[in-house]
Amino acid sequence: MDRILIKNARIVNENRVFESDVLLQDKIISRIDRDISDDNAKHIDLKGNLLLPGIIDDQVHFREPGLTHKGNIASESRAAIAGGITSFMEQPNTVPQTTTIEKLEEKFALANTSSYANYSFLFGGTNDNLEEIKRLDKNACSGIKLFLGSSTGNMLVDDEAVIEKIFLNTEMVISAHCEDEETIKNNLARYKAKYGDDIPVKYHPLIRSEEACYLSSSKAIALAKKTGARFHVFHVSTGKETDLFRNDIPLKTKKITAEVCIHHLWFSENDYDSKGTLIKWNPAVKTAQDREQLWKALLDDRIDVIATDHAPHTLDEKNNVYTKAPSGGPLVQHALPAMLDKYHKGVLSLEKIVEKMCHNPAILFEVEKRGFIREGYFADLVAVDLNGRWKVAKENIVYKCGWSPFEGHSFKSKVSHTFVNGHLAYENGNFSSKRNAMRLTFDR
Repeated sequence: MDRILIKNARIVNENRVFESDVLLQDKIISRIDRDISDDNAKHIDLKGNLLLPGIIDDQVHFREPGLTHKGNIASESRAAIAGGITSFMEQPNTVPQTTTIEKLEEKFALANTSSYANYSFLFGGTNDNLEEIKRLDKNACSGIKLFLGSSTGNMLVDDEAVIEKIFLNTEMVISAHCEDEETIKNNLARYKAKYGDDIPVKYHPLIRSEEACYLSSSKAIALAKKTGARFHVFHVSTGKETDLFRNDIPLKTKKITAEVCIHHLWFSENDYDSKGTLIKWNPAVKTAQDREQLWKALLDDRIDVIATDHAPHTLDEKNNVYTKAPSGGPLVQHALPAMLDKYHKGVLSLEKIVEKMCHNPAILFEVEKRGFIREGYFADLVAVDLNGRWKVAKENIVYKCGWSPFEGHSFKSKVSHTFVNGHLAYENGNFSSKRNAMRLTFDR
């Protein structure tokens, strides 16, 4: 049994920053107090460095099964713990797709033998699996995922009658990729007529446009309000969409919630010339003004969660012409350092980072005993050296795909230790050979 005493931590938790020791025992946080003594525990002295709850990433694509040349649960969960992400919710657009209860449980079995971080999966809704959704236990997994715009995996759900029935027939959180398919098809046809397949990538945010995003998200939100469904909009990318969300009610009682991803907070259309298809995502990275409005909505609590949409592809795949280069990129290792850079620039507080990356995903998905530093909770923790400057380079990238859109960037802060269920899973670039991950449980 792991028994660890963390000394001299500066804890960031529940809108407070305070100094304390933390005792971990039998997978849980057993005590939070000043000057704890325990001769039987392994001592780790943080010397005033930060201690945060482990991050819960509500949207990742780890590519297993079927796409494991890009990444797999083992490789990408290792990268996640290197970035302080201790729990993830993986998406259904694998091969085969996670659209039956049988395939869902097969994924859980894979994670049980390979994951370094705690895990759950979203169940994919389609035009023809409503009966399977009705059979799904509300505590079986993190929720339902709908692709209301096509993306990697071709899981488009475009039958409005089916969408309404799904909204009416589950108590689970329904998360959605919102882009209007017809708008995108028309835009793409115009640019292909001019450029063929080699469309300059700078036109990606005009093809997968603000209009495409807003049409889809506004229509879906209207349907959620009509049916009373619990609806979560993944990766909001436009300023216009932020007006669809409220900040005048507590998260626990919100029926309509929203997420923003690291890339939409960091990059803008001005980066396409230097980054090319490496920053081709769906929805697209858009204007600097959109980015500014996303930050505003995040900080005033219209947007509830920061996530990664980690979606690795090989460099060979990404280096294709526009129409053949897949959308998505790897982010789990660098998400927290990126947000800590924004802290150093005065954009957001440490407390707000923890709220949006730890507390709120736990509240929103009703994750049991995670996302907070509390006695009796699972001991998922991340220690951060705020002044641990480091540069992203090939040799320190953990992703199986071997690249990062942050390559060459020097971060001001680094993750030093990651604890998963009380086990020291990562320490200063070194990974434990022991896996101590658990299937996420929910209290719904």
